[in-house]
Amino acid sequence: MSVNLAPKHGSPRDRGSMDRYYHRPYDPHWYPEGTYQGKRIDAEQMSQEEIIEYHTGFIEEEDRKRWT
Repeated sequence: MSVNLAPKHGSPRDRGSMDRYYHRPYDPHWYPEGTYQGKRIDAEQMSQEEIIEYHTGFIEEEDRKRWT
């Protein structure tokens, strides 16, 4: 049985990771209904735990999109 350890699409950790991967600025946010689905939750509406999740995803992402 395989276990998927990837963060849920749209989660704070997923958004942080993808912002870093795509060279976007640090901007805590997330999508409770999935990436780009439903309402975007910005930093002002996020809990401290959600901001920490975003931060963790951002700083732990080691890969970067190559635009060649």
